[in-house]
This record gives sequence, structure tokens and C-alpha cells, in this order.
Amino acid sequence: MGIESNPIIRLNNIVKEFPGVRALKGVTFDVRPGEIHALVGENGAGKSTLIKCMMGVHEPTSGEIYLNGVQQRVKDPQQARELGLGAVYQDVNLAQSLTVGENFFIGNLPKTKWGTVNWKYIYKEAQKTLDELKINVDAKDTVRHLTIGQQEMVCIARTVHEKAKVIIFDEPTALLANEEVGILFDLIHRIKDMGVGIIYISHRLEEIFQICDRVTVLKDGAYVETLNVKDTNQDDLVKLMVGRDLTNMYDIEHFPKGECALKVENLTSKGVFENISFEAYKGQILGMFGLVGAGRTEICKAIFGADKFDSGKVFINGKEEHIKNPRSAMKKGVALLPEDRKKEGLCLGLSVDFNTNMASYDLISKCCWINLKKEHERTRHYIKEMETKTPSIKQLCKNLSGGNQQKVVIGKWLCRDADVMIFDEPTVGVDVGAKAEIYKLIEQLTRQGKCIILISSYLPEIMGLADEMMVISEGKLMGTLDRSEFMKDGKLDEERALRLASGISE
Repeated sequence: MGIESNPIIRLNNIVKEFPGVRALKGVTFDVRPGEIHALVGENGAGKSTLIKCMMGVHEPTSGEIYLNGVQQRVKDPQQARELGLGAVYQDVNLAQSLTVGENFFIGNLPKTKWGTVNWKYIYKEAQKTLDELKINVDAKDTVRHLTIGQQEMVCIARTVHEKAKVIIFDEPTALLANEEVGILFDLIHRIKDMGVGIIYISHRLEEIFQICDRVTVLKDGAYVETLNVKDTNQDDLVKLMVGRDLTNMYDIEHFPKGECALKVENLTSKGVFENISFEAYKGQILGMFGLVGAGRTEICKAIFGADKFDSGKVFINGKEEHIKNPRSAMKKGVALLPEDRKKEGLCLGLSVDFNTNMASYDLISKCCWINLKKEHERTRHYIKEMETKTPSIKQLCKNLSGGNQQKVVIGKWLCRDADVMIFDEPTVGVDVGAKAEIYKLIEQLTRQGKCIILISSYLPEIMGLADEMMVISEGKLMGTLDRSEFMKDGKLDEERALRLASGISE
């Protein structure tokens, strides 16, 4: 279906002010039927605020919203759905203990003429939509038994079933395996062909060029430019987003490896991973790659003492250690930046000050009394060193952007001065500018002799940064590649790593 000229939705000169902050400064944005329109910008650029104004979560301070040429006041998310606006977020919003069909009609279960729930209609209607969209899921399946990718497809199908005319996709590929991304893109194209307008938000710029028709750039809450995707490129978009050239974000300095900082022998957790053995060195970035569900996170959580394992040995700086819990790991010099920073890395309702120091209060306390001067000094030091954007050290972490939240988590472990730092998906949901800053920080840490273990589902990232790369498939170590094996003539050779990650032995 061709892209029509008249927009389904138009946001005109939207301004949104919070106490002391002007989050949106007169943004204009529109979406046409059968169009995939990308919305890009650094964290804090205003993308989330604009979407929340569209979906009725926030009411604009000024400006107008038009749907099919008619001005509307979107008071709340329920009204947004009634007007034909839908959203699919990175964090899957489904009731895990209910079936797919029940999730389609949650809060509004249809009844028979006798007043009982019409289960036949529920499953028939849900299955009809799933089949029309070619989603291979049974409407009677319980959601918790589905993969993350399947759950995301169910969210999309539910939104289509609700007759959405505009669907927002917010970081839809962040938690998907490579093969699931292709399935998602096929589904998005089918929805586009139905004449639905799609807003696509992603920090992975290559996806914009794979799937989108137009792209709008925001910066510091202001509209910058709208371009046809075919008329631009990644470098130009980055310049518009961050105001500077990030020609090669992965161009960090690599250092000779020092002494062995971490040695793992035959680490096994039955049914999760088995016989994992490797060595990681000071001044080295050891990458750990695998498809979603390969067991990478579970291996590192076991090393950190957050998960139990059945057998195997862990040596830190040459000495065997029996790490039973995270507190024990911290005291031995191991740090873990978790994949889910919001649930496992931060206390979102507490301040930057508290979160920065919470893993190391024992180092600045005496007789149970905290040295508040040192607490504040350390926070201010790491805010400055990492250029964390926050109005004060007392700002609540929930009010920071994703990139700045990640910097606070990193600062927490820098306070601990850990020797082994495990970064699990450190740039998920982080904008291109903050990614470059995190990569430079990793470079600084290796220069100081820290041992970095980097987990990433994004192959160009892990190959661009790592000195060596372990490849995990279904809980097994398929091989370890040296940088010279996956960098050929200055270019990344992804094929070999993908074969190993798919379980194909060499």
C-alpha cells in the first residue's frame, strides 16, 4: 500500500513543561497511513514525553493533536485506545498467568446471553487475529510459556485486534534474538500493508534503514528535522542527534593483557549450562556472545553469587574462592552490571547519591555511622567523570534517562573499585551518544588494569570492543575467538560467530 499524503495523526507545536524543566519545546510530528515513521534522538531528547502526550499519559502544556484532521484532547490511555492509538513497549505488558485469548479481552471479557464468559468467542476471535497476522501461537496458550519474542507478537496482535490506526513500537528488538527480529519486521510490514501508521523508536540506527520510510530527529526536547530514509545515512543522523561526528564508536584502544584476574573451571548448573571453562585477564575485554536464552547471563550470575551452580571452581587473582552470594563476590572484587538495570541495578525511587554509594557504604562507614562528606564527594566525582546528566545528587534515579541510569550503575561499582567487572547488555535502551561514552569508559577501565567481561546480543558491538570472544549456545561453550579471528582487514567477520552461536561446531 502506498503512503498517503494526509496524516492519520499530527502533533502540532507540542510543548510540555514539568516543574523546572521544559521537556518538549514546540515539537511537530505526523504519521501517514501505511507509513513506518522513525522517531530518533538521544536519551532525554523528548521521544518518551512526546509519545506519552500522544497516548494520554501526559497532557501537553500547549499545542494540538489532530486525528484524521479533527483536533482531539487525549485525556488518558483508555481514551487513546478508543481513538485508535496503540503502543507496544520493550517491557512486555501481558498477564503472565492468563492465556493469550484472555489477554486480548482482559478487563472486558465478552459474556453469553446467560451471563457467563463466552470462552468460545474469546479464543475464536483471538486466534483469527493471530492467524491473519501469521503469528504461530495458540490463543489457548498460557503467556508465561511463550518466548519473549512470541509474547511481543501477542502484544502486537492484541493492539491490531483493538483496531488501532496508529501503533507505536518502542525499542521492539531490544530483547529479541536475531532470527526473531526478521519475524518481527515481516509482521510490521504486514501491518503497514493494512494501512496502519507506525511510529518506530529504536537506538539501533541500522534498523531505521531496514524498515522505515521517514525519520524525525529530536534533540534536547526540540524538533530538528524530518527526512526520507532513502535520502540520508547513519552518519548524518548521528550528527543531527548528538551534534557531533561519531565516525567509529568502537575505535577504542586495546592493551596487552596482564595477569589472570578470573579463572572458571567446569562451571555447571544442570539444565542451564555445563562445563564452562575460561580465563579472563587484567586489561582485557572478554566478550561473551550468544543468542537470547543461550545461558550467558546465568553463567555470570553464578560467578557473581546471585545464582547457585552445581559444580565447578572459580579463581580470583589466582586463588580459589567459594562465592555464595553477591556480598561475598563484592568483597572479592567482582562486580555485575545486570541486564535489567531498573529491577536489579538501581533503587529507582531513591537518589543518585544513595544509588552511587549503596554497594560500598561499608567502605565509608565507621561504627555504623556513614561519612556523609565522603558519600557526597564520591557521587559528585563520578557524576563529573562520566558526565552524568542530573540536576543534583539528590535527583531520584527514576527521573533520569536510560543512559544516565546506566552511568549511575557503573559509578556504583567504580566506588567499589572492583577488579573484575561484568557488563551484561550495557547499552540496551541507551542512545548512540551515551553508547560512545560507555565504550570510552570501558577503555579507561581496561587502561587501569580492570578485567572486563562484556555480554551483548548485538554482534557488531561485542566484536567491535572485545579482545577475545566466547560464543555460548544452549549452555555450552562452542569456542573462543581471538580478535584476529573475527577482524579481517579492519572489518568484522560475523559469519563464524553466528554459526557457533547457532550450535554449529567447527
